[in-house]
Amino acid sequence: MTESIIEPDLPIIDPHHHLWDLRPLFGAMQGPLHPFSAALSDAAYYAFDDLYSDTHSGHNVIATVFLECHAFYDAARGQHLQSVGEVEFVNGVAAQGASGLYGAYRPCAAIVGHADLTLGAGAGVVLDALSAASPRFVGIRHSAAWDADPEVLGPVGRAPEGLYRDAAFREGFAELGKRGLTFDAWLLEPQLGDLLDLARAFPDQPIVMDHCGTPLGIGTYRGKLHENFDRWRASVRAIAECENVTVKLGGLAMAFCQLPDKGPMAGTGSEDLAAMWRPYIETCIEAFGPDRAMFESNYPVDRWGASYAELWNAFKRLTTGASSDEKRALFAGTAARVYGLEHLLPV
Repeated sequence: MTESIIEPDLPIIDPHHHLWDLRPLFGAMQGPLHPFSAALSDAAYYAFDDLYSDTHSGHNVIATVFLECHAFYDAARGQHLQSVGEVEFVNGVAAQGASGLYGAYRPCAAIVGHADLTLGAGAGVVLDALSAASPRFVGIRHSAAWDADPEVLGPVGRAPEGLYRDAAFREGFAELGKRGLTFDAWLLEPQLGDLLDLARAFPDQPIVMDHCGTPLGIGTYRGKLHENFDRWRASVRAIAECENVTVKLGGLAMAFCQLPDKGPMAGTGSEDLAAMWRPYIETCIEAFGPDRAMFESNYPVDRWGASYAELWNAFKRLTTGASSDEKRALFAGTAARVYGLEHLLPV
C-alpha cells in the first residue's frame, strides 16, 4: 500500500529506533515463531542503509535517537562493560550520518545505551565508560518487562519481577542523576505501578515511559484490550502527575499490543491505524501535554503493523486539530529537549 505523505515538510526527530544483526539468532530458531519474532523475521539485519531508506520514505526526519537493543556488544570486555560496544558501534553510524554525504540528516544524534543498574553504586563505572565511548551518549534504558505468562514476551525474555522496586536497582538508578543522564523505562501495562513508584521516589530524575506503557493484547491478554483500558488509563494519568516523566507515543504496532492483530505490515492503512490508536494516543497527550510527549517509530519492531511512512501518517492524522506549536513539540521539540538535540531544530 502506498499513501501520499501528510504534511511532508513537518520536521520530525524520531526518538526511538534500533539497529542490529539478529541473523545468527534467527538461524538458531526452530519451530513456529512467536509473533514478535515473526514481526522481525524480515528485519533481522537493520543497519544504516535500512534506517536511511525508512527515514527517507517521504517524511521530513531530521534526526533520530538510538535505543539500546543488546546489539554488537563487545565480547572482549568484562561482562558488565560489554554494552559499551553497542554505543561505540552506534557512534560510528552517527559519524557516518554526520559526514555531510547525507545532507543535514543526523541519524543516531543521541544514543541511549544500557547499564545493569542492579550493580548498585558499581553501575557508575559502566555509565562513565558509556559516556567515554561517545559524546552522543545521553542515558540508558534498563527494561523491566515481566509477565507471569511466558507467551507474552516470548523470545524477548523477562526481567526479574518488580525490578524497578528493587533496592540494588535503585542504588544504581541514583547514579544517573549524579551524571545528568536520562532513563528510558520499558515495562508492560500491568506493571505501571512500579514505574509510578520509581518516578515518585526520584522526582528530579528525567524518565521516559516507552510505548504508551505497552497495553497488551497477546497471550493471556488476548481480546482484553478493551477490558483493561480503564486500568491502563488510570495508571497513565497517575504517572503523568510526576513532572519528571515524559511519554513516547508509539510502540502500539508491536506484536505485544495486537494493534493491529495482523502482521508483519499486513497493509493496514494510516486511517485505520489512527482510529485504532486514538484512545491511547489521545489519553497520553491529554495526561502529559504536548511538551511532555513525543511520537516514536520504534522501528523496526513496529513493522509488525505499519510501514514507516504509514506509521507517521497515522500520527499526523491524530494531530489534525493540534496547533503548530503543539505539533512542533510532539514531532520534534519534546524529543530535542529530553535528549539534548535542540541545536538541530529548525529556527
